[in-house]
Amino acid sequence: MTQTETPARVGWARGIGRGLRMRCPACGEGRAFGRFLKVRDACEACGQPLHHHRADDLPPYVTIFIVGHVVGYGVLVSELSWEWPLAWHLAIWPALTFALALALMQPIKGAVVGLQYALGMHGFGGARDEDGARERDDGRDG
Repeated sequence: MTQTETPARVGWARGIGRGLRMRCPACGEGRAFGRFLKVRDACEACGQPLHHHRADDLPPYVTIFIVGHVVGYGVLVSELSWEWPLAWHLAIWPALTFALALALMQPIKGAVVGLQYALGMHGFGGARDEDGARERDDGRDG
């Protein structure tokens, strides 16, 4: 795909899948991240702008949810099945929590960006008005 072609819309499952693989949600070829959690301004393969995503707080929430359940279940099973010394618990569970959080944060953020792309959210939906800007009506005055 050349830089001038417009990538075809993708379904939400494909968008999430491409994001989990940390690839461009539009073409699946270019890398979505320039640094650990910094999404590139545009795809290096297809030119799709990625700068206007709004992943914000959802990736950390999802990461905490998953890691909390995995580690919590591990602690529960280990406490009920074995009698490990406290030092083992203090060595294993914080390290596992940290490693899982680091390993999952980038793919989950990519999945959120992919979902936003697939659903046409936050500027991914094309020109919603003539100048590409989208007014926001959040009910607040001023």
